[in-house]
Amino acid sequence: MKNRSELREVIMKVIYQVLIYDNTNLSYDVKDLIKEQLDVENDYVDVMVAGILEKKAELYQLANKYLVDWKMERLNKVDQVIICIGIYELIHTETPAIVAINEAVELSKKYSEDAVTKMINGVLDNIYHSEDYHE
Repeated sequence: MKNRSELREVIMKVIYQVLIYDNTNLSYDVKDLIKEQLDVENDYVDVMVAGILEKKAELYQLANKYLVDWKMERLNKVDQVIICIGIYELIHTETPAIVAINEAVELSKKYSEDAVTKMINGVLDNIYHSEDYHE
């Protein structure tokens, strides 16, 4: 059984694949993408992936509001996904803000450059301290 941190990594990989497939106009089934990453069904992964995909435009808009001198579309897809996961957890789940931010930062440390990790931390922290964050 995977822990939440490992499940977030699964979520990241699935959403990344979706972005690639959407970018190249390839067809896919999200459930199949999840099955490729997980041996057993997991409600947390299913709900997070569905929610992030459903709210993608909102997540990008919010990220762009708090990114300085950057736009989501300029970031690589992995970084886009990590920011989306962090924002989604902050805004749309019961995950404590500190956990949502720290988990996104940890994913970024594993898959991104230091400067990007600091940027992701800053964006999520600014959202947390803004009127866009609703406790």
